[in-house]
Amino acid sequence: MDHSLLAWLALAAALVVFLWLDLKLFARRREPRFREAAIWSLGWVGIALVAAGILWFAGGGEDALLYTTVYVIERSLSLDNLVVFLLLFSYFGVANRYRARLLFWGIAAALVLRGLAILGGVTLIEAFEPVLYVLGAALLWLAYRMFRGVAENVEPERNPLVRAVRRLYPVATEARDGRWFVRVDGRRHVTPIFLCLVAIVFADLAFAIDSIPAAFAITRDAYLIWMGNVFALLGLRALFVLVDGLVRRFRYLDQTVAVVLAFVGVKLLIEGFAKIPPLPSLAVVAGLFAVGIAASLVADRREAETARGREEPPDETGPQAPDDPDDEVQSAPPAEPAGSATR
Repeated sequence: MDHSLLAWLALAAALVVFLWLDLKLFARRREPRFREAAIWSLGWVGIALVAAGILWFAGGGEDALLYTTVYVIERSLSLDNLVVFLLLFSYFGVANRYRARLLFWGIAAALVLRGLAILGGVTLIEAFEPVLYVLGAALLWLAYRMFRGVAENVEPERNPLVRAVRRLYPVATEARDGRWFVRVDGRRHVTPIFLCLVAIVFADLAFAIDSIPAAFAITRDAYLIWMGNVFALLGLRALFVLVDGLVRRFRYLDQTVAVVLAFVGVKLLIEGFAKIPPLPSLAVVAGLFAVGIAASLVADRREAETARGREEPPDETGPQAPDDPDDEVQSAPPAEPAGSATR
């Protein structure tokens, strides 16, 4: 499908409207509840599926399948984005009341950086198509990293952007009403909140470099790739409220995403010899996530049963007859007949 300028403008306008709605309506003045976040998250998924339906009618089933596959992959990777954000909030001591604003700017930065990564990737592939093999190898390396877990890669003190800001400005000890800059003794200081924002932007850059090759394994259409990223990143503020519980229940998240990335990496490497159509690609990705979720639920159930077994008291139904007659306890001697004298 040849996407016109009007299609790009329509997607950009929809993005602005949805970001505005998320910022203005989702728990603007209070801490969002889990139920409310779950409803909003389902609503954003519904909007993404509506977008797939629009593509189906406007451009055909293939475009809708390609977009949906990109969306599923990017949405799963966005969970790792949120895990990193959660770790950064903890590291910099960001209070809950300031997190919503940081999440908004983090999502906006991710959209911009991924858009630039998509344009750069398309230009690079058109100029030198064998770079696809490099991207495929990079996806396999990323899959290996995912097995190690995202927490191992979060080291804010070694973040080059954070270190650069610290060289330029001294760091204030307090956030002071959520401001990014404050004056202490007449000199401008950055707050921990601003340092956290810088670390988030750097994480966004790293995730853009990691995730865009996965989208190129599905399609070269920049419009479909960016559209999948747009709807995958929308609503991350609501998903953030759920992510702690989701990650705890979905214990094999990193392993599942790693297998998915390995699949799309191999798909990219063998594309010159065997091309996997969109529908089987989507089926494989969905099937891998279904297996990962099922394995997580089974592991949770077994762990809960084991914990209940340890907490149950021992069965006390009275003494049981010994198996070996020799082990019987010698009974007391019978009492002497009445009237007998003890000498």
